[in-house]
Amino acid sequence: MSLIDTLDKLGGDNTPAYSLSIEGVDITGKVKEKLINLTLTDNRGFEADQINIELDDSEGNLKLPRRGVSLAVALGWKDTGVIDKGTFVVDEIGHAGVPDVLTITARSADFRQTLNVQRDASYHKKNLGDIVRTIAGRNKLAAVINNNVADIQIGHIDQTTESDGSFITRLAKENGAVAAIKNGNLLFFKQGQNMTAGGKPIPAILINRQSGDSHQFTLTDRGAYTGVVANWLNTRTAKSEQVKVKRRRVKKPVVVNEKQGEYLIGSDENVLVLRHTYASKYNAQRAAKANWERIQRGVATFSIQLAHGRADIYPEAPVTVSGFKKEIDEANWTLVKVTHSLNNSGFTTALDLEVKIDDLEME
Repeated sequence: MSLIDTLDKLGGDNTPAYSLSIEGVDITGKVKEKLINLTLTDNRGFEADQINIELDDSEGNLKLPRRGVSLAVALGWKDTGVIDKGTFVVDEIGHAGVPDVLTITARSADFRQTLNVQRDASYHKKNLGDIVRTIAGRNKLAAVINNNVADIQIGHIDQTTESDGSFITRLAKENGAVAAIKNGNLLFFKQGQNMTAGGKPIPAILINRQSGDSHQFTLTDRGAYTGVVANWLNTRTAKSEQVKVKRRRVKKPVVVNEKQGEYLIGSDENVLVLRHTYASKYNAQRAAKANWERIQRGVATFSIQLAHGRADIYPEAPVTVSGFKKEIDEANWTLVKVTHSLNNSGFTTALDLEVKIDDLEME
Protein backbone atom coordinates (compact mmCIF):
# COMPACT_ATOMS: atom_id res chain seq x y z
CA MET A 1 0.00 0.00 0.00
CA SER A 2 1.35 3.43 -0.93
CA LEU A 3 1.92 6.43 1.32
CA ILE A 4 -1.06 8.30 -0.07
CA ASP A 5 -3.39 5.29 0.15
CA THR A 6 -2.44 4.81 3.79
CA LEU A 7 -2.99 8.44 4.69
CA ASP A 8 -6.32 8.56 2.85
CA LYS A 9 -7.79 6.50 5.66
CA LEU A 10 -6.80 9.09 8.24
CA GLY A 11 -9.05 11.85 6.98
CA GLY A 12 -8.70 15.15 5.13
CA ASP A 13 -6.30 17.21 7.20
CA ASN A 14 -3.88 14.29 7.50
CA THR A 15 -3.69 13.57 3.79
CA PRO A 16 -0.70 15.14 2.02
CA ALA A 17 -0.83 15.75 -1.70
CA TYR A 18 1.87 16.41 -4.28
CA SER A 19 2.51 16.44 -8.00
CA LEU A 20 5.68 15.85 -10.01
CA SER A 21 6.25 16.50 -13.71
CA ILE A 22 9.34 15.91 -15.83
CA GLU A 23 9.60 18.02 -18.98
CA GLY A 24 5.89 18.78 -18.66
CA VAL A 25 4.83 15.12 -18.33
CA ASP A 26 2.99 14.27 -15.09
CA ILE A 27 4.72 11.35 -13.34
CA THR A 28 2.82 11.57 -10.04
CA GLY A 29 0.95 8.32 -10.66
CA LYS A 30 4.13 6.41 -11.46
CA VAL A 31 5.90 7.78 -8.38
CA LYS A 32 2.96 7.22 -6.03
CA GLU A 33 3.75 3.57 -5.24
CA LYS A 34 7.52 4.13 -5.13
CA LEU A 35 8.01 7.25 -3.04
CA ILE A 36 10.12 6.80 0.10
CA ASN A 37 10.95 10.40 0.87
CA LEU A 38 10.68 13.84 -0.73
CA THR A 39 12.54 16.82 0.73
CA LEU A 40 12.37 20.34 -0.67
CA THR A 41 14.60 23.10 0.69
CA ASP A 42 13.70 26.72 -0.02
CA ASN A 43 16.66 29.05 0.61
CA ARG A 44 16.71 32.84 0.78
CA GLY A 45 20.14 33.46 -0.73
CA PHE A 46 22.01 32.49 -3.90
CA GLU A 47 22.31 28.91 -2.72
CA ALA A 48 19.98 27.07 -5.08
CA ASP A 49 16.71 25.67 -3.82
CA GLN A 50 16.93 21.88 -3.86
CA ILE A 51 14.66 18.87 -4.01
CA ASN A 52 15.72 15.33 -3.09
CA ILE A 53 13.53 12.36 -4.01
CA GLU A 54 14.10 8.78 -2.88
CA LEU A 55 12.22 6.02 -4.75
CA ASP A 56 11.89 2.31 -4.02
CA ASP A 57 13.47 0.38 -6.90
CA SER A 58 13.35 -3.06 -5.31
CA GLU A 59 11.54 -4.36 -8.39
CA GLY A 60 14.20 -2.91 -10.66
CA ASN A 61 11.78 -1.31 -13.10
CA LEU A 62 12.53 2.40 -12.57
CA LYS A 63 14.28 4.29 -15.37
CA LEU A 64 17.04 6.75 -14.59
CA PRO A 65 16.05 10.30 -15.60
CA ARG A 66 18.44 12.32 -17.74
CA ARG A 67 20.48 15.02 -16.09
CA GLY A 68 19.44 18.50 -17.20
CA VAL A 69 15.71 17.75 -17.51
CA SER A 70 13.22 20.01 -15.76
CA LEU A 71 11.28 18.81 -12.73
CA ALA A 72 8.17 20.72 -11.63
CA VAL A 73 6.98 20.22 -8.05
CA ALA A 74 3.83 21.11 -6.12
CA LEU A 75 3.05 20.30 -2.47
CA GLY A 76 0.03 20.63 -0.23
CA TRP A 77 -2.91 18.77 1.26
CA LYS A 78 -5.72 16.81 -0.38
CA ASP A 79 -8.52 19.02 0.92
CA THR A 80 -6.90 22.39 0.16
CA GLY A 81 -4.97 21.51 -2.98
CA VAL A 82 -1.31 21.75 -3.91
CA ILE A 83 0.85 24.86 -4.21
CA ASP A 84 3.39 25.26 -7.01
CA LYS A 85 6.92 25.16 -5.55
CA GLY A 86 8.72 25.87 -8.80
CA THR A 87 10.72 24.13 -11.50
CA PHE A 88 14.06 22.49 -10.81
CA VAL A 89 16.85 21.06 -12.96
CA VAL A 90 17.91 17.45 -12.36
CA ASP A 91 21.67 17.47 -11.83
CA GLU A 92 22.44 14.39 -9.72
CA ILE A 93 21.25 10.80 -9.85
CA GLY A 94 22.17 7.97 -7.51
CA HIS A 95 21.35 4.29 -7.13
CA ALA A 96 22.14 2.14 -4.11
CA GLY A 97 21.13 -1.20 -2.62
CA VAL A 98 20.20 -3.59 -1.15
CA PRO A 99 17.28 -2.78 -1.06
CA ASP A 100 17.59 -0.81 -4.28
CA VAL A 101 16.83 2.89 -3.96
CA LEU A 102 16.92 5.52 -6.73
CA THR A 103 17.75 9.05 -5.59
CA ILE A 104 17.15 12.16 -7.68
CA THR A 105 18.52 15.58 -6.80
CA ALA A 106 17.38 18.70 -8.63
CA ARG A 107 18.16 22.37 -8.03
CA SER A 108 16.44 25.63 -8.92
CA ALA A 109 19.19 26.72 -11.30
CA ASP A 110 21.55 24.87 -13.60
CA PHE A 111 24.90 26.04 -12.24
CA ARG A 112 26.76 23.85 -14.74
CA GLN A 113 26.11 26.40 -17.45
CA THR A 114 26.71 30.13 -17.95
CA LEU A 115 26.56 31.15 -14.30
CA ASN A 116 29.82 29.31 -13.65
CA VAL A 117 31.73 30.71 -16.61
CA GLN A 118 34.59 32.97 -15.48
CA ARG A 119 34.42 36.44 -17.01
CA ASP A 120 36.25 39.76 -17.07
CA ALA A 121 34.08 42.87 -16.95
CA SER A 122 34.03 46.36 -15.48
CA TYR A 123 31.05 48.43 -14.43
CA HIS A 124 31.59 52.18 -14.17
CA LYS A 125 29.04 54.68 -12.87
CA LYS A 126 26.20 52.17 -12.98
CA ASN A 127 23.44 51.54 -10.51
CA LEU A 128 22.72 48.09 -9.09
CA GLY A 129 19.67 47.72 -11.30
CA ASP A 130 21.76 48.17 -14.46
CA ILE A 131 24.33 45.61 -13.34
CA VAL A 132 21.78 43.01 -12.23
CA ARG A 133 19.83 43.34 -15.49
CA THR A 134 23.04 42.93 -17.51
CA ILE A 135 23.98 39.72 -15.68
CA ALA A 136 20.44 38.36 -15.86
CA GLY A 137 20.24 39.03 -19.60
CA ARG A 138 23.40 37.18 -20.55
CA ASN A 139 22.30 34.19 -18.46
CA LYS A 140 18.81 34.17 -20.03
CA LEU A 141 17.13 35.06 -16.74
CA ALA A 142 14.53 37.70 -15.98
CA ALA A 143 15.77 40.35 -13.54
CA VAL A 144 13.55 41.12 -10.55
CA ILE A 145 15.13 43.78 -8.35
CA ASN A 146 13.67 45.72 -5.46
CA ASN A 147 13.51 49.48 -5.92
CA ASN A 148 15.21 50.10 -2.57
CA VAL A 149 18.44 48.67 -3.98
CA ALA A 150 18.02 49.15 -7.75
CA ASP A 151 18.96 52.84 -7.62
CA ILE A 152 22.09 52.42 -5.50
CA GLN A 153 24.97 53.94 -7.45
CA ILE A 154 28.17 51.97 -7.96
CA GLY A 155 31.10 54.22 -8.78
CA HIS A 156 33.24 51.40 -10.15
CA ILE A 157 33.51 47.66 -9.66
CA ASP A 158 35.51 45.00 -11.51
CA GLN A 159 34.65 41.40 -12.27
CA THR A 160 38.06 39.86 -12.84
CA THR A 161 38.25 36.16 -13.71
CA GLU A 162 35.07 35.67 -11.74
CA SER A 163 31.87 33.83 -12.58
CA ASP A 164 28.56 35.67 -12.72
CA GLY A 165 27.33 33.53 -9.83
CA SER A 166 30.26 34.54 -7.63
CA PHE A 167 30.15 38.18 -8.72
CA ILE A 168 26.42 38.71 -8.13
CA THR A 169 26.76 37.07 -4.71
CA ARG A 170 29.63 39.42 -3.80
CA LEU A 171 27.70 42.41 -5.12
CA ALA A 172 24.71 41.49 -2.98
CA LYS A 173 26.79 40.92 0.15
CA GLU A 174 28.55 44.27 -0.18
CA ASN A 175 25.21 46.06 -0.43
CA GLY A 176 23.25 44.24 2.28
CA ALA A 177 21.12 42.44 -0.28
CA VAL A 178 20.31 38.88 -1.33
CA ALA A 179 20.69 37.42 -4.81
CA ALA A 180 18.71 34.29 -5.66
CA ILE A 181 17.54 32.36 -8.71
CA LYS A 182 13.99 31.03 -8.68
CA ASN A 183 11.84 29.89 -11.61
CA GLY A 184 13.99 31.53 -14.26
CA ASN A 185 14.26 34.83 -12.37
CA LEU A 186 17.36 36.48 -10.94
CA LEU A 187 16.08 38.05 -7.72
CA PHE A 188 18.00 40.85 -6.03
CA PHE A 189 16.51 42.41 -2.91
CA LYS A 190 17.27 43.95 0.46
CA GLN A 191 17.29 41.20 3.07
CA GLY A 192 15.38 41.30 6.30
CA GLN A 193 12.81 43.80 5.00
CA ASN A 194 9.91 41.30 4.79
CA MET A 195 9.19 42.25 1.19
CA THR A 196 9.18 40.39 -2.10
CA ALA A 197 11.87 41.10 -4.67
CA GLY A 198 9.25 43.18 -6.46
CA GLY A 199 8.77 45.38 -3.39
CA LYS A 200 5.43 44.05 -2.11
CA PRO A 201 4.99 43.44 1.65
CA ILE A 202 4.88 39.76 2.61
CA PRO A 203 1.95 38.86 4.89
CA ALA A 204 2.96 38.04 8.45
CA ILE A 205 2.82 34.46 9.70
CA LEU A 206 1.79 33.48 13.23
CA ILE A 207 3.30 30.29 14.63
CA ASN A 208 1.96 28.90 17.91
CA ARG A 209 3.93 26.51 20.03
CA GLN A 210 1.15 23.97 19.57
CA SER A 211 1.92 23.94 15.83
CA GLY A 212 5.39 22.51 16.34
CA ASP A 213 6.90 19.18 17.30
CA SER A 214 10.18 20.73 18.45
CA HIS A 215 12.00 24.05 18.55
CA GLN A 216 15.44 25.51 19.25
CA PHE A 217 16.41 29.05 20.25
CA THR A 218 20.00 30.31 20.29
CA LEU A 219 21.28 33.65 21.56
CA THR A 220 24.93 34.44 20.86
CA ASP A 221 27.19 37.09 22.30
CA ARG A 222 27.09 40.10 20.03
CA GLY A 223 30.05 41.50 21.95
CA ALA A 224 32.43 39.36 19.90
CA TYR A 225 32.51 42.30 17.49
CA THR A 226 31.53 45.77 18.61
CA GLY A 227 31.95 47.46 15.25
CA VAL A 228 32.90 47.17 11.59
CA VAL A 229 35.51 49.20 9.70
CA ALA A 230 35.96 49.34 5.93
CA ASN A 231 38.94 50.85 4.09
CA TRP A 232 38.73 53.02 1.00
CA LEU A 233 41.35 54.62 -1.20
CA ASN A 234 41.47 58.40 -1.41
CA THR A 235 42.82 58.92 -4.92
CA ARG A 236 43.68 62.52 -4.18
CA THR A 237 46.13 61.54 -1.48
CA ALA A 238 46.84 57.98 -2.70
CA LYS A 239 46.38 56.82 0.89
CA SER A 240 44.09 54.13 2.19
CA GLU A 241 41.55 55.54 4.65
CA GLN A 242 38.87 54.03 6.86
CA VAL A 243 35.14 54.42 7.24
CA LYS A 244 32.98 53.34 10.16
CA VAL A 245 29.23 53.16 10.66
CA LYS A 246 27.11 53.86 13.75
CA ARG A 247 24.16 51.79 14.95
CA ARG A 248 21.16 53.51 16.51
CA ARG A 249 20.84 53.37 20.29
CA VAL A 250 24.56 52.61 20.59
CA LYS A 251 26.66 55.13 22.43
CA LYS A 252 28.37 57.40 19.95
CA PRO A 253 32.02 56.47 19.54
CA VAL A 254 34.90 58.80 20.19
CA VAL A 255 35.22 61.31 17.37
CA VAL A 256 38.29 60.59 15.30
CA ASN A 257 40.40 62.87 13.18
CA GLU A 258 38.50 63.69 9.99
CA LYS A 259 41.64 63.08 7.94
CA GLN A 260 41.37 59.44 8.87
CA GLY A 261 37.91 59.26 7.33
CA GLU A 262 36.70 56.80 9.96
CA TYR A 263 33.08 55.69 9.98
CA LEU A 264 32.00 53.32 12.75
CA ILE A 265 29.10 50.99 13.21
CA GLY A 266 28.84 49.80 16.81
CA SER A 267 31.80 50.94 18.92
CA ASP A 268 35.53 50.83 18.41
CA GLU A 269 36.35 48.47 21.27
CA ASN A 270 36.71 45.36 19.10
CA VAL A 271 36.15 46.02 15.41
CA LEU A 272 35.94 43.74 12.42
CA VAL A 273 38.14 45.23 9.69
CA LEU A 274 37.06 44.28 6.18
CA ARG A 275 39.95 43.10 4.02
CA HIS A 276 38.80 44.66 0.77
CA THR A 277 39.78 48.26 -0.06
CA TYR A 278 36.86 50.06 -1.67
CA ALA A 279 37.00 52.55 -4.50
CA SER A 280 35.15 55.31 -2.65
CA LYS A 281 34.03 56.35 0.81
CA TYR A 282 30.41 55.75 -0.22
CA ASN A 283 31.14 52.14 -1.24
CA ALA A 284 33.04 51.53 1.99
CA GLN A 285 30.14 52.90 4.05
CA ARG A 286 27.69 50.55 2.36
CA ALA A 287 29.99 47.57 2.90
CA ALA A 288 30.52 48.37 6.60
CA LYS A 289 26.78 48.79 7.10
CA ALA A 290 25.96 45.53 5.26
CA ASN A 291 28.47 43.52 7.29
CA TRP A 292 27.22 44.96 10.59
CA GLU A 293 23.68 43.98 9.60
CA ARG A 294 24.92 40.46 8.91
CA ILE A 295 26.57 40.27 12.35
CA GLN A 296 23.41 41.52 14.06
CA ARG A 297 21.23 38.98 12.24
CA GLY A 298 23.42 36.27 13.68
CA VAL A 299 22.73 37.36 17.26
CA ALA A 300 19.54 35.32 17.73
CA THR A 301 18.21 32.38 15.73
CA PHE A 302 15.12 30.25 16.12
CA SER A 303 14.03 27.03 14.43
CA ILE A 304 10.82 25.06 14.71
CA GLN A 305 9.49 21.86 13.16
CA LEU A 306 5.83 22.19 12.16
CA ALA A 307 3.86 19.00 12.60
CA HIS A 308 1.48 20.04 9.80
CA GLY A 309 3.33 20.98 6.61
CA ARG A 310 2.91 24.52 5.27
CA ALA A 311 3.60 24.67 1.52
CA ASP A 312 2.30 28.25 1.41
CA ILE A 313 5.16 29.92 3.29
CA TYR A 314 8.55 30.99 1.95
CA PRO A 315 11.74 32.80 3.00
CA GLU A 316 11.78 36.50 3.89
CA ALA A 317 8.29 36.33 5.41
CA PRO A 318 7.83 38.11 8.78
CA VAL A 319 7.01 35.66 11.57
CA THR A 320 5.49 36.12 15.01
CA VAL A 321 5.72 33.23 17.46
CA SER A 322 3.76 32.65 20.67
CA GLY A 323 3.81 30.23 23.56
CA PHE A 324 7.58 30.33 24.10
CA LYS A 325 9.75 32.44 26.38
CA LYS A 326 8.93 36.16 26.55
CA GLU A 327 12.14 37.13 24.75
CA ILE A 328 11.31 34.76 21.89
CA ASP A 329 7.68 35.82 21.57
CA GLU A 330 8.51 39.54 21.54
CA ALA A 331 11.22 39.34 18.84
CA ASN A 332 10.58 40.34 15.23
CA TRP A 333 11.53 37.22 13.27
CA THR A 334 12.28 36.80 9.58
CA LEU A 335 12.04 33.44 7.85
CA VAL A 336 15.32 32.54 6.11
CA LYS A 337 14.98 28.85 5.21
CA VAL A 338 12.08 26.44 4.73
CA THR A 339 12.48 22.65 4.48
CA HIS A 340 9.49 20.54 3.46
CA SER A 341 9.56 16.77 4.08
CA LEU A 342 7.01 14.27 2.79
CA ASN A 343 7.43 10.60 3.72
CA ASN A 344 5.73 7.71 5.50
CA SER A 345 5.40 9.87 8.61
CA GLY A 346 3.36 12.51 6.79
CA PHE A 347 4.13 16.06 5.60
CA THR A 348 6.10 18.39 7.87
CA THR A 349 7.84 21.75 7.44
CA ALA A 350 10.97 22.96 9.26
CA LEU A 351 11.52 26.71 9.63
CA ASP A 352 14.77 28.57 10.28
CA LEU A 353 14.35 32.16 11.46
CA GLU A 354 16.59 35.05 12.43
CA VAL A 355 15.86 38.18 14.39
CA LYS A 356 15.00 41.25 12.34
CA ILE A 357 17.57 43.96 13.04
CA ASP A 358 16.84 47.63 13.71
CA ASP A 359 17.40 50.24 11.03
CA LEU A 360 20.88 51.66 10.79
CA GLU A 361 22.13 55.14 10.14
CA MET A 362 25.38 56.38 8.68
CA GLU A 363 27.18 59.60 9.49
